[in-house]
Amino acid sequence: MHNFITRGTGTVALAAGLVLVAGGSAAAHVTVDAPGAAKGGYTVATFKVPTESDTAATTALRVAVPNLKSVRTEPLPGWTSTVERNDKGETVAVAWTANPGNPGVGPGQFQRFVLSLGPLPDQDTVIFPTEQTYSDGKVVAWDQPSTDGAEPERPAPSATLTANSGGHGGDHQVASSETSESGHDTVARWLGGLGLALGLFGAALGLGLVFRARQAS
Repeated sequence: MHNFITRGTGTVALAAGLVLVAGGSAAAHVTVDAPGAAKGGYTVATFKVPTESDTAATTALRVAVPNLKSVRTEPLPGWTSTVERNDKGETVAVAWTANPGNPGVGPGQFQRFVLSLGPLPDQDTVIFPTEQTYSDGKVVAWDQPSTDGAEPERPAPSATLTANSGGHGGDHQVASSETSESGHDTVARWLGGLGLALGLFGAALGLGLVFRARQAS
């Protein structure tokens, strides 16, 4: 009975270990998050880039985009970004390079690279072939498309697009987001001020009652 329990426990532990290893491997891929991305619209795409090497750091990244009219980079301290365009003025790729003195993204670390881009093409999925360069000179290409739902060894970051219902431009979208956040901040400040005022009123009331009680005694 004891041997049966031991073997069962060992099997469960082995299975759990395999799941964790598989999950860690998948999580190590370069991925993109583009919430609200719609056909013909604009979005803010965040590329999450982990360093898989145990001995070298990520020192450069190049992301190909599908010939877009508007692409803006978010300032990233310690990195220089370069926007590559074709003869029509369309953006075809964006590259980031670690500045001198910046060691890059070390082993066991990851970095986010953010782009505002659009208008997005009229297709269900956008693929962003990516090249990740390490400090030892190794270049890893994340450019393989998924086939029949199976994930390749080096999958290209991809974003699924929805049908466009708003048709708002990127600047309008960003401004709306900032206005919304500003509104939330204003409400939060008012509520905080109201809470402070009520707290002070309660404290003053309490002190008054104590003072009156002492006078009465």
